[in-house]
Amino acid sequence: MYLLRKKARTPGRLRSEIYFLIGWMLLAQTVMAQPRDLNQYDHDSKPYYFGITLGANMSRFQTSLHSKFLQNDSILIAEPQNSKGFALGLLATARLSDRFQLRFNPQLMFTERSIFYKLKHPEGGQTDIIKTIESVIVTFPFQVKLQSDRIGNFRVYMMTGVKSDIDLASNARAKKAEDLVKIKKYDYGVELGLGFNFFFESFIFSPEIKISNGLRNIHSRDEFLKYSSVFDKIQSRMIVFSIHIEG
Repeated sequence: MYLLRKKARTPGRLRSEIYFLIGWMLLAQTVMAQPRDLNQYDHDSKPYYFGITLGANMSRFQTSLHSKFLQNDSILIAEPQNSKGFALGLLATARLSDRFQLRFNPQLMFTERSIFYKLKHPEGGQTDIIKTIESVIVTFPFQVKLQSDRIGNFRVYMMTGVKSDIDLASNARAKKAEDLVKIKKYDYGVELGLGFNFFFESFIFSPEIKISNGLRNIHSRDEFLKYSSVFDKIQSRMIVFSIHIEG
């Protein structure tokens, strides 16, 4: 009777073990599905957040020669060159939806643009001369950011927008400017970029690269200036690599 009673209880014990195993698996799956595995799992629900920006840039002028350049008897070649610079800025981002964000990223940029000239007649014993135009630019970019879903603590995004620039070092009103290329103080343009979000426990690390092109003719032409008169139109071109630290 004892053996029969033991055998009769075995199926019940088996069912209990199966139920326990199923319950344990469901609990484990629920725990794994919790957002606690993600750094700043509730970040996407924030209506806005802020950050700082550190950047480096490669800039140059996009030039168009004046129609009278071929008549010039002193300058044979006038070509813009690439130059490096850096930037510091602030960042403010507002949530529009799960996919779109609005971003304001004012920066102070220190850069210089160079132009290479080849002269027909030597000047100071040289026929190859480089003129450098230094700029301290306050830029105000407004951007729309399109972001992907989070893959763990990683995300990809694209951005596009418009900007307005003020060159604090503009030489457009310089009086003794015989050897200068005069550049206007104000500019505006468009931007397009790609970036990545890496989520850490206390901050978001976001490297980004973008193209920033000015649309305005910033050349203050003076036909009596040797190095400036050869150009009709000058626009700004810039490739910017930025690192955003966001909260």
